Amino acid sequence: MTMASAPASTVEPDGIDEPRPLVHGTVKRLLGWIIPANLSIYILWGAIPTVLLPLQIAGIDPANKVANLTIITTIAAFAAMLAQPLAGMISDRTRSRFGRRAPWMVAGVLIGGLALVGMALANGLVQIAIAWIIVQIAYNFAQGPLSAILPDRVPRAARGTFAALAGMGAMLGALGGQIAGSMLRSSIPTAYLLLAGLALIVIVLFVVFNPDHSSREQQNPPFSMRAFLSTFWVNPVRHPDFFWAFTGRLLLYTGYFAVTGFQLYILADYIGLGEEGAAAAIPIFGLLSLVGMIAAMLVGGPLSDKLGRRKVFVFASSVIVGVAFLVPLVMPTYTGWLIFTVIAGIGFGMFQSVDQALMSEVLPSKDSYAKDLGVVNIAATLPQTLAPAIGGAIVLAFGGYAALFPVGIVLAILGAFAVWPIKAVK
Repeated sequence: MTMASAPASTVEPDGIDEPRPLVHGTVKRLLGWIIPANLSIYILWGAIPTVLLPLQIAGIDPANKVANLTIITTIAAFAAMLAQPLAGMISDRTRSRFGRRAPWMVAGVLIGGLALVGMALANGLVQIAIAWIIVQIAYNFAQGPLSAILPDRVPRAARGTFAALAGMGAMLGALGGQIAGSMLRSSIPTAYLLLAGLALIVIVLFVVFNPDHSSREQQNPPFSMRAFLSTFWVNPVRHPDFFWAFTGRLLLYTGYFAVTGFQLYILADYIGLGEEGAAAAIPIFGLLSLVGMIAAMLVGGPLSDKLGRRKVFVFASSVIVGVAFLVPLVMPTYTGWLIFTVIAGIGFGMFQSVDQALMSEVLPSKDSYAKDLGVVNIAATLPQTLAPAIGGAIVLAFGGYAALFPVGIVLAILGAFAVWPIKAVK
């Protein structure tokens, strides 16, 4: 029975217990492996929806590139939204000698890799759309169980550091993906194949070198449709801390990626670099953003552990990102975008360094880590995958790219204030 459906008198406080000891190895080794594991997944989200997919779609129908990108990414984003919590619920109930998470992580990157091969061979919008939807579902089936590693295996005292390293891997992947996608833009099929191979190799190695406890003896409650539908829901009245943490993440991610996820077209048309100039500039901006993010992560996560506080870091990071959006609004130039990139990188890096630790401490039930984290990850993956659609809708509705920045400012500031009602975390 999920916590959302439990009687009020039996509801436990939000948060989770200390995990069992690792099968073998140390927490430090797990900390080291989470960086390449997250990187191998997030590099896909950095390279494909922000660079490779827009270029592929523009190459087929340049006149309608914004509308076509909006339609395809919207459909795929809803598939991703359903996939992660569903993957989490299934992995929570999985019984295997390799544990609950490993089979789905490996299956996800394998099937996702085959779908990327399909994208490499596609020459029409319908083929691209179908393959991209499968990519979204498959890699979210890998990412959902991977995110459950933190509450499954990491002690509370190390979760800020783990979250910072996981966030670093995610941002290295997302920004490295933009750089790799830009560098491989002349051979999009090759880029898809390389991305598929990287994810498959790294995730398989993660599973091999970080084995989990066997779950063959695990006892699962009988399946019910109510339990299935609850996969996509956590009661905000019973678990208000979870609700506010989810809301804060959703708002900031949506504001951030609605702008940065549309970066190629912004640089080409709003800043005035043209398509080729924009693609060539993305690696430069990506590296600058990466420097700011890494610096913020290296300081934010460990400092959060030392102080025992999370909310102040989330609040500050959201405000910094909101302020960054002012720069390209008043300075629509190459220099303006450069300044925005650095400031936003610092803010988003600070957020990444503590957000996952905060979320792990407000989960509703210790019996459904992956399912609940799947719901949580909707707030992260949906804005990233839907960003081109959100940006496209705003541009089409208001007739220009400048409208993106006020929307980003409002969402980031609202995300900052959303964390203050949380009571279980300081």
